[in-house]
Amino acid sequence: MVTLTYLGHSCFTMDNGKRSIIIDPFLTGNPEAATQADKVKVDAVLASHGHDDHLGDAVAIAKRLKVPVIAPYELACYCQRQGAEAHPMHIGGAYQFPFGWVKLTQALHGSAVVRESIEYTGHPCGFIIQMEGKHVYYAGDTGLFGDMALLGKLHSLDVALLPIGDNFTMGIADAVEATKMLNPAVVVPIHYGTFPVIKQDPQVFAREVSAKTSARCVILRPGEKLQVSTG
Repeated sequence: MVTLTYLGHSCFTMDNGKRSIIIDPFLTGNPEAATQADKVKVDAVLASHGHDDHLGDAVAIAKRLKVPVIAPYELACYCQRQGAEAHPMHIGGAYQFPFGWVKLTQALHGSAVVRESIEYTGHPCGFIIQMEGKHVYYAGDTGLFGDMALLGKLHSLDVALLPIGDNFTMGIADAVEATKMLNPAVVVPIHYGTFPVIKQDPQVFAREVSAKTSARCVILRPGEKLQVSTG
């Protein structure tokens, strides 16, 4: 059994009872975070891009647990400079880790660490993660793109985690189109409601998904889990 746990905004853990990962761990400063960074116990951290609401606590968690940050090359190098272990990858590349298989996909967005100045951290990405024979697509922050149809064709997706917040990413209408192209068994809306500028009603998304696609929409609140059966 593979379990996805939603920790708020776009952050998830994924585990099979033996090994686990965390994706885009924006916990500190997240008003909806379901846990604290110092309570996280995982075998790897996946970071899709350098914005604070995704990179978040990645470096701190990786350093504390002595586990790698898996990220696009330039972002991985940034994490290494901060003292974290990292496994650099890039778009289209895949690698078999002890916890499962990971492939980086394109994402139409930006990637930078913004402090007193802006440090660009390469291309943003999404992830296709295979664990216990199940495929989960984490889109990251992205707009709609036509090659989502190819991702759906090449990979039998059990779950797709798609942003619906609009303004910075796809909104509801585009996320419904993405669901059509990806053709997952289950779709979960993410990256909405955390801040006023991305306020959306996930029930509207769920109704549109039900009416226009074959997917089942599952709306998770922070702290809730989705069991992805391996049977």
